[in-house]
Amino acid sequence: MAGKWELYTDKSGEYRFRLKAGNGEVIALSSEGYSSKSSALNGIDSIRRNADGEVVEVES
Repeated sequence: MAGKWELYTDKSGEYRFRLKAGNGEVIALSSEGYSSKSSALNGIDSIRRNADGEVVEVES
């Protein structure tokens, strides 16, 4: 089963999204809050367009 994006409103009425795997496990935690649904959908679209980036290991 394919993963899915969940778009929802939080307790303060802001739109947020998260990405869930096909088994229902959250694999990308909740986004920042957006005041409009269209802004949240734009955030999802931005991640989709930019997600094929380079993996960079950061040492601490």
